[in-house]
Amino acid sequence: MHVESVTLAGHHVRLEPLSLAHEPELCAAGLDPEIWRWTASLVRTAADLRAYIETALEWQRQGAALPFAIIATASGRAVGSTRYANIDRANRRLEIGWTWLARDAQRTPINTEAKYLLLRHAFETLGCIRVEFKTDALNERSRAALLRIGAKEEGILRSHVITATGRVRDSVYYSILAAEWPEVKAGLENKLAR
Repeated sequence: MHVESVTLAGHHVRLEPLSLAHEPELCAAGLDPEIWRWTASLVRTAADLRAYIETALEWQRQGAALPFAIIATASGRAVGSTRYANIDRANRRLEIGWTWLARDAQRTPINTEAKYLLLRHAFETLGCIRVEFKTDALNERSRAALLRIGAKEEGILRSHVITATGRVRDSVYYSILAAEWPEVKAGLENKLAR
């Protein structure tokens, strides 16, 4: 499984390799405490967001992640970020996560299409046999969204993460398997066609 920087483009969104050049637009989009409510990271200032980007880029240098800026095609502006992470080449699996969007981009086709592009690339180009997701057990909105795109809930890892605020978080894991991808793909394409 050869994971390398790539741009993934759809109708509503373009996912391009994350860089520090995206920092000003991501600051404009992402310095909203509500966006970070359920994350393990604490991003409140431009310096926090820069550190977040630098961490993502360091993980990329280590081969553990491939971060993207989420660009809304209508405006051409960065409205969030997502990434492949926990990349396990030997077992042909990875996680899609660390996803956040500006509030005005939430509940639009942007997140659905971003997930579609990432999943299609993972299964059809990278040859993944499994794609994982995890979220805070308290984040009902994220949990419902993962089920809506066709992911299967696998279980809860109790006391899994200590968040930046010190709260001990339970994480819920979800997955999509290669054998499930054709049905998930058709469902996502139907959603995007509406």
